[in-house]
Amino acid sequence: MKAVAVTASQPASRAALYLRVSTGRQAESDLSIPDQRRQGIAFCKARGWEVAAEFVDAGLSGTDDKRPELQRLLDLATSDGSPFDVIIVHSFSRFARDHFALEYHVRRLRKSGVRLVSMTQDLGDDPMSVMVRQVFALFDEYQSKENAKHVLRAMQENARQGFWNGSAAPFGYQVVAAEQRGAKTKKKLAIDPVEAETVRLIFRLLREGDGTIGPMGVKAVVVWLNGHGYRTRRGARWGIGPLHKLVTNPVYKGEAHFNRTDSKTRTAKPATEHIIVPVDAIIDPAIFDAVQAQLKARNPKVAPPRVVTGPILLTGLATCATCGGGMTIRTGKSGRYRYYVCAAAAQKGKDACPGRSLPMERLDNVVTDRIGEQLLTPERVAELLRGLMNRQTKRDDDLAGRLTALRAKLTDAEGRLNRLYQAIENGIADPNDATLKDRVAAIKTERDIAKAAFDRAVSEMRPEARITEDKIASFVATMRDNVLSGETAFRRAWLRSVIDKVEVDDTEIRIHGRRTVLERLVMGGGAAPAGVPSFVREWRTRHDSNA
Repeated sequence: MKAVAVTASQPASRAALYLRVSTGRQAESDLSIPDQRRQGIAFCKARGWEVAAEFVDAGLSGTDDKRPELQRLLDLATSDGSPFDVIIVHSFSRFARDHFALEYHVRRLRKSGVRLVSMTQDLGDDPMSVMVRQVFALFDEYQSKENAKHVLRAMQENARQGFWNGSAAPFGYQVVAAEQRGAKTKKKLAIDPVEAETVRLIFRLLREGDGTIGPMGVKAVVVWLNGHGYRTRRGARWGIGPLHKLVTNPVYKGEAHFNRTDSKTRTAKPATEHIIVPVDAIIDPAIFDAVQAQLKARNPKVAPPRVVTGPILLTGLATCATCGGGMTIRTGKSGRYRYYVCAAAAQKGKDACPGRSLPMERLDNVVTDRIGEQLLTPERVAELLRGLMNRQTKRDDDLAGRLTALRAKLTDAEGRLNRLYQAIENGIADPNDATLKDRVAAIKTERDIAKAAFDRAVSEMRPEARITEDKIASFVATMRDNVLSGETAFRRAWLRSVIDKVEVDDTEIRIHGRRTVLERLVMGGGAAPAGVPSFVREWRTRHDSNA
């Protein structure tokens, strides 16, 4: 009798399918994942392998390994007692489009006894197969970079033509269809009437305050918004970082910047590579620029205590016309005489700046006398603000348009809410349904926000929100009383509220100020000065202050 050899049956290999598509559009339209799954299951069945798990990264790039399902797959595969022996991918490019990352993970998996197998690039583990796999990986990486370059070029051209490239719209805007080009819908940014009112409120708080205090800083605005129930688009509380990012975004003055940062490294690109897309402005460009200067000037790192509490009237205001540096105080005759001198010349010598020196009392008197004679008169203030007063008519037209858009939003929300109530009354909808309750609550919130924005816009049309001759007269009287007489520290605070700097030259003295500050002070009837003194002086983009 012959002996019969009996061999134990080998257990079937356990396989994990890894499926990936690069774009959200592919994931949403379900173009590639089902096909990869179908081919993977057939591939395993043909080899007698059992599909033990499936991992799907939809709409994620393969140029790096920052993919949640890939990381979960690698953690399971390299842990003790891996639940599978082989990982199946459609092609190596589905696993990684970086040749270094691919080789690193292949070797890491091999140490744990797990193989990476491609359905369309079936290779072994011999040296020739390893070399071929590495060549495939290099070509995949090159193709990925070329595709990225072409996509970026197309997006740049899209931006040059004034279209939006698909990211989330900034707060205050919404993305709308602009035109149809074949199967593609070109989109642009349009103002969201409700969110835009919050943006205008934020800038108004930064420039003017809420009527009870002067201009606010970013942190104070955050506290004010959260305290008054304002929330972000997602319903979250405002934070200092997001609000600072909002108020420094030039999109609000009508300039949406594209190609500002590298999409991979998040590093800033040179300004020459930026593409400016024109959009409808929510904030007047002059006001936006003034707020940027105000934020810079309020940096607490540049506010010395001597500017706030020192006994010198023009501390922090007087500057040398030659070098632009500040003027400091020097004394003579054991303190009997005091002079404003160029700090650079006094501290570093005449090589740094030729410098100049003026008696302190003389310069103080010249500045206050000229401000009293040539600025703090009803006629001069009215002349400086005439352009602003003329623009009030145009602002009324803008407000009318804003009110129309807000009224439409409010009417729409109330209409939808009424239709839901009618459905409940007619027995069509169940009032106890949780989904219906959530829907009613959401529309109520939308209605309330629209109503609040509408009320704020209406308040801007009230007579007290306009510059009048009576307000100018009240402002002049208050300012003259506080600038021309009283204690030095008190006078200096009021003086700093109305002028930016005093530029001292050899033959003349130039006093610089801003019309926008005058407007705010006039609206407050000469309200108490607010703000943080600083060293920042040269901030005006057009240098259009009044001498």
